[in-house]
Amino acid sequence: MSYSRKHPDSKRVMSKRSESAAHSLVSMKSDSSKDLNLPNFREEDRSPELRQQRRRHETDTSDQNEQQDITHVFQMLEKKIINLVKNELQRFKGILSPDYQENFERKEGDESDARDGALKMALHFLLKMKRKDLADKLRENELDVLCQTELKRNLQNKYQSVFEGIPKQGSSALLEKIYTEIYITEGGSGKVNEEHEVRQIDSRSKRPAGQEKQIKCCDIFKPLPGEDKPSRRVMTKGVAGIGKTISIQKYILDWAEEKDNKEIHFIFPLPFRELNLMRDKQHSLMDLLHHFFPELKQLSFGSQEKYKVLFIFDGLDECRLQLNFQKNESWTDVTGVTSLDVLLTNLIKGNLLPSALLWITSRPAAASQIPPECVDLVTEIQGLNDSQKEEYFRKRVNDESLASRIISHIASSRSLHIMCHIPVFCWITASVLAVILSHSGGKQLPKTLTEMYTYFLIFQTKQKSQKFDNVYNLEPQWNQNLILDLGKLAYEQLEKGNLIFYEEDLRECGIDVTEASVRSGICTQIFREEHGIF
Repeated sequence: MSYSRKHPDSKRVMSKRSESAAHSLVSMKSDSSKDLNLPNFREEDRSPELRQQRRRHETDTSDQNEQQDITHVFQMLEKKIINLVKNELQRFKGILSPDYQENFERKEGDESDARDGALKMALHFLLKMKRKDLADKLRENELDVLCQTELKRNLQNKYQSVFEGIPKQGSSALLEKIYTEIYITEGGSGKVNEEHEVRQIDSRSKRPAGQEKQIKCCDIFKPLPGEDKPSRRVMTKGVAGIGKTISIQKYILDWAEEKDNKEIHFIFPLPFRELNLMRDKQHSLMDLLHHFFPELKQLSFGSQEKYKVLFIFDGLDECRLQLNFQKNESWTDVTGVTSLDVLLTNLIKGNLLPSALLWITSRPAAASQIPPECVDLVTEIQGLNDSQKEEYFRKRVNDESLASRIISHIASSRSLHIMCHIPVFCWITASVLAVILSHSGGKQLPKTLTEMYTYFLIFQTKQKSQKFDNVYNLEPQWNQNLILDLGKLAYEQLEKGNLIFYEEDLRECGIDVTEASVRSGICTQIFREEHGIF
């Protein structure tokens, strides 16, 4: 009896103790157990043998993980190297194939050094296989690809930025952001128009829409609608400041950035103002190209039909060469030395590099220097239409309200509205009106061409003080002398029929070239230094 009464109680006691013990183990690290004098179950871990054993185990585990990581890295590396070599071998195969021109483009990227290594391996094994013919062809063509890559990079650096106003260190505008598409049409009047530019532009603006075929700048060497073949020699005419040079700059930049005209392998811009400086020396065509484009010294035109090349001769009206198409001898050798005049006339006639594309720009009065039979297509830059003018001002003037006021004022003046078809006059107008509207509130805005040019002259003379002294103070005596000297220079060069000035021309008129180009706002806008040219 006594046993049966005690047994249930003893079970309850044991159960409670067991439950309590379980809670004690779980709450070993709880706040309520901090003061308990419990045994340290990790005390034995402090023995040197166990610590050393644990370190060995951790080291072995780390080494194993590192080995697995290295294995994974080299597996990925092997795949990348194999893929690179496969891709390069495929590209080399394309270079050696008959339809090589379609495989000409070389992709830029961070793998250029690796690709050079792949080329060296390919050349090495081709020579081992006794295929020197293929090795030589691959080496030559790959060098040409490298030349093209370097040329594109240099042209992109040269043409991607434009400077306006007072040159500031590091201050330039990206052409892509300020460029406005210019209205270009097929054809042009055969006779020279001697009317004032205002009347010429006014007459063009009144022509019915659709009367002329419009051509985009990027399509200048593409077949016209209804025609199968593109034109090889293009003459683009336009009055001063209409946008001939900036159109060429945009064309070159788009090609260098591989946005358009990818079928052209090389573009060689050779402005007449720079060619003038070479007119008294003998050259070969290759020497001439190497002079202006040193990165092309390894390039050869062994096969004249090998590549599609474009020569751009900007500013025929600035040319000081005779361009004697009738008397100059025929010339076909790209490495033979002769006069620059002979080289140019034979390039244009098609005797030298007959497959090359040529683009010549000129003011209308000088275009007749090129015989009609040497021109396949004549285009004319008409300037900016009304919507393009508004686009230009909104790109040029960041303040929307200010841009709207400028556009409104131009619309109120017939002469300003007409002249703003010329991009350079838009720039002058924006420069003048932005200052007047910002400083004087626009109380006396210029409404005539004379007033606009007068304000522009005043602002440019002030730029010397603004740039160097951070003030608008004029130096009347110095500026008066400079303006008179510039007037003399302009008059004398106009009588000679010269549209550009060189250093010796300025000195003959008593102009200090260094002082004028550095210290005067007027000359900062006028002078352009290119291999000694201003």
